[in-house]
Amino acid sequence: MRNAKKAVAAMAAITTLVGLAACGNSSTAKVDTDTANAKGEIVFWGWGNGIKETIDAFEKANPNITVKYSSTGTAADTATALQNAIAAGKGAPDVIMLEDATVPQFVVDGSVIDLSQFGADKFADDFAAGPWAKMLQEGKPYALPIDSSPEVFFYNKATFDKAGVDGESIKTWDDYYEAAKKVRALGGDYYITNSIDYQPFLAQAWQAGAQPFKVDGENITINMNDKGLQQYVAFQQKLIDEDLINPKITNWSDDWYRSLGDGTTATLSIGAWMPTDLETGAAAGKGNWRVAQLPQWTDGEEASSEDGGSSLAITAQSKNTAAAYKFAEFLTHGDGAKVMADHGTFPATKKLLEDPSFQSEKNEYFGRQEVNKVLAEAAERKVSKFQYLPYNSFAQSKYGDDVVPAFQGKTTLKDALAKYAKTLADYGTDQGYTVSNQ
Repeated sequence: MRNAKKAVAAMAAITTLVGLAACGNSSTAKVDTDTANAKGEIVFWGWGNGIKETIDAFEKANPNITVKYSSTGTAADTATALQNAIAAGKGAPDVIMLEDATVPQFVVDGSVIDLSQFGADKFADDFAAGPWAKMLQEGKPYALPIDSSPEVFFYNKATFDKAGVDGESIKTWDDYYEAAKKVRALGGDYYITNSIDYQPFLAQAWQAGAQPFKVDGENITINMNDKGLQQYVAFQQKLIDEDLINPKITNWSDDWYRSLGDGTTATLSIGAWMPTDLETGAAAGKGNWRVAQLPQWTDGEEASSEDGGSSLAITAQSKNTAAAYKFAEFLTHGDGAKVMADHGTFPATKKLLEDPSFQSEKNEYFGRQEVNKVLAEAAERKVSKFQYLPYNSFAQSKYGDDVVPAFQGKTTLKDALAKYAKTLADYGTDQGYTVSNQ
């Protein structure tokens, strides 16, 4: 699950794309906004920890509403399932969990509804600025944020100690590079990190000031020669060329979790939602991991970015929108947000983020570090403007084919990204956008 927090310079929400060649709204049913009298059954698709406990709390508080939950596995699987239901004109749930970056594409084709008609637009000051901004299209919220996702730096202190690295002294990416050499000197399978997945790749490039995608209505510019992106790519290529990144492991694989547990993968730069994944997937690493702020490109700066984030939307196919909204509001903005936070979700509401008891909680997995305090601080850092493509699901699905081979030494990152840019531009053109590939 994804999490981000309070970013004063909020991520610019992707411009709503109107009138493109996409599936139309699959329902003409009237939206029922009478949440006070909501009742009946709703279907909810989602994933992650704390969902069932939150549903139990909701049904206890709302005995006239029943939630039928289907775990859809991953964000990508969920988006694909919704696309299939849209194409079929039926079968979509009432409430759906979406990764934040995919929300715009479902706004474009009319598959999710405007939540301001329920009064959700009044919640702007209740949520952290970063995740809230990602919900907006033309100033209206089309989803409610579940969690926050500032990009942060996790490191295995036991491995660092063995390599003679002080994790607290890593303030810049140059410091990180020096640490990478010391970790690799341990031999065997010890690496600073592994080949980088889609979302962390974009988040780290974003922190460097990259803007590879620009969306203006029907017009899209793809620029893999962007200055910030090139700075990030040059750094990653150096790590690859010097055998400082493990080319054999990809995120979310069994080998990845094993390497995190035994410390052979020594660091992760990833979203604030990661602590729970480490605790459950890499239990052997208990007591060894720590979290810190992202290294900076220039010493003394405090630039950040966001990695993921999830939200709840109501589909246009819903026949019980009042009950659907009542559940979405409970889970994200109401009492359910606390239940989710208690099960490891890094919250999006200011009330929970600023709670002293939340920030001072000591995490046993992280050597009794006050992890939430570090994550909350990360979310306060500056976030520059960044846009995702309005066909983010496709971009994510093709990243592994076009870009990951560069981390495996089969091509350069520059050439891989050129191929990736063409893949994305061709697809966008096919979908009816005007795409410039620079």
